[in-house]
Amino acid sequence: MFRSIAYTCGFMAVCLAAASVAYAQESTNRVDAKTDWSIFVEDKPVKECWVVSKPTKIVNTRGGKVVSAKRSDILFFVTYRPSNGIKGEVSFTGGYPFAKDSQVNLQVGKDSYDLFVDGEWAWPATAGDDAKIRKAMQGGASAILTAHSGRGTNTKDTFSLNGFTAALAEAEKRCI
Repeated sequence: MFRSIAYTCGFMAVCLAAASVAYAQESTNRVDAKTDWSIFVEDKPVKECWVVSKPTKIVNTRGGKVVSAKRSDILFFVTYRPSNGIKGEVSFTGGYPFAKDSQVNLQVGKDSYDLFVDGEWAWPATAGDDAKIRKAMQGGASAILTAHSGRGTNTKDTFSLNGFTAALAEAEKRCI
């Protein structure tokens, strides 16, 4: 029973975070950039800071063959929202609806993490997982996110981690 309640509360928190991250994606309040990562800050409706990057390499395949695929923005985030107790939430939008009941795999060096999906968004399951991923990203050179679309396309998006540690420190300083 407790586990069901915990999952329901977690899902509701994710839905609220998704709405906020979607808003964040449209922000023009870029305050700094560190190599391949940009830092944004919003003060309204609540204080929120995030770092975001676009992929350096995109590979779409179907049936083992490289194909073109129509995708919207592909972005990898870490978000701070102090008023909601969010301190470094990792999220990814692949630019398409993920396959139902699938997961996104995040690879940083030799470390691998599974992110759960909801529509076009994916997140780690817990704040503890967020912390492990951030730590791996701070020591890594690239992050590779592999996912499956609802239409059967497999995607592999590679993000540079150059500047990630400095960008993360800047967002933390501005929002914690």
